[in-house]
Amino acid sequence: MTDHEAVPPPPADGWKHEGVRVVKADSLDSNTAQTPGMNRAAAINLARTGAQKLWAGTVHIHPDAKTGAHHHGHLESVIYIVKGKARMRWGEKLEFTAEAGPGDFIFVPPYVPHQEINAMKDETLECVLVRSDNEAIAINLPDVEPVEKPEEVRWIDPTHPTGG
Repeated sequence: MTDHEAVPPPPADGWKHEGVRVVKADSLDSNTAQTPGMNRAAAINLARTGAQKLWAGTVHIHPDAKTGAHHHGHLESVIYIVKGKARMRWGEKLEFTAEAGPGDFIFVPPYVPHQEINAMKDETLECVLVRSDNEAIAINLPDVEPVEKPEEVRWIDPTHPTGG
């Protein structure tokens, strides 16, 4: 049997207090790493739920607002758009851009400088954010000077080689 297949014995309480955790919407924790232009709130992390390998929470970007340039160190990030329209810029000078709407997912690899923009002038952009570790790393990059006209990039993957 490999480590992957080995299942630890249940705790003495039969998983009652060490099993599933439900974090209610009104108890999210905004005491987490922040980036100018957005509000992050943690739902799942080590301190709140004992999560060892991920961080999850919400992100709200106000109408017609944008974040400062930043990256998340060695972490991978996934952003799920709940409401609104996200415009992402990324690259050393934020020279690339793409948009995502409700139901779309965005993947941000480690160390990629990026900026989230709410493309709507009258609606808050609401997202769910998941990161690959329980750390809340946000490294702001105030010295990034964005190019004036970024290049639009279509999402391309091996299954959809013509882009989405």
